[in-house]
Amino acid sequence: MKNKVLSLLTIATITAGSVLAQDAKVNPGGIFIKGGYNAANITENKNGSVNEAKTLSTFHVGVVADIPLAPVLSFQTGLLLNGKGSKTNLYLNDADQSDNFYKTTFNPLYLELPANLVVKFPIGAGARIYAGAGPYAAMGIGGKAKTEASLAGVKTSTSETINFNDDDPTTGEQEGARYDRLKRFDFGINALAGVEVSRFMIGVNYGLGLTKINSTQTDNSTDENKYRTFSIGVGVRL
Repeated sequence: MKNKVLSLLTIATITAGSVLAQDAKVNPGGIFIKGGYNAANITENKNGSVNEAKTLSTFHVGVVADIPLAPVLSFQTGLLLNGKGSKTNLYLNDADQSDNFYKTTFNPLYLELPANLVVKFPIGAGARIYAGAGPYAAMGIGGKAKTEASLAGVKTSTSETINFNDDDPTTGEQEGARYDRLKRFDFGINALAGVEVSRFMIGVNYGLGLTKINSTQTDNSTDENKYRTFSIGVGVRL
């Protein structure tokens, strides 16, 4: 009887190990170093629409942890340095953009913490497609607001550090709110999709901001003056 029990335990252990190994191949998880391109913008109307001409090219870089919850399900979090903002290009004569123009770039930088649930589907040996969504919280840490102008050949430029107030995300209090300061904290929702091949993750992400960015604005019921950020990135599993 004892030998039979030991045999059954051995078979169960081998079987469990085999299943876990198969699950690991289906969804290995891991830590990824990630970076890529951001197309950033800020909504201009109460319905949340943006002016595509004001899309700013910026970047993201950071670390993503992929934690397997099941063979086809992961929880992804991490810490990313994420560029947001927008730009403006105004020309007196669109046919001649070498002179008589006014340009601005508004590029705040945030440390962003995502919390995404991701579904994965195997498509071959070591390859998976994935899609997911989840909330994010971000804290402003810096950035630049720049202007460049030219009138009759006379060029000028400015560069200023972007300032944030000390808002309390738990109460909504806006300490130090001013028209020229942003809220320190931004909250929103991510939607993402992509493919994993071997150690590489290639994907897209859309960040939908839910809070108005200016520190003097506390009514979030309309979608004006909120971040919209589309990203394309590549990650490498360590």
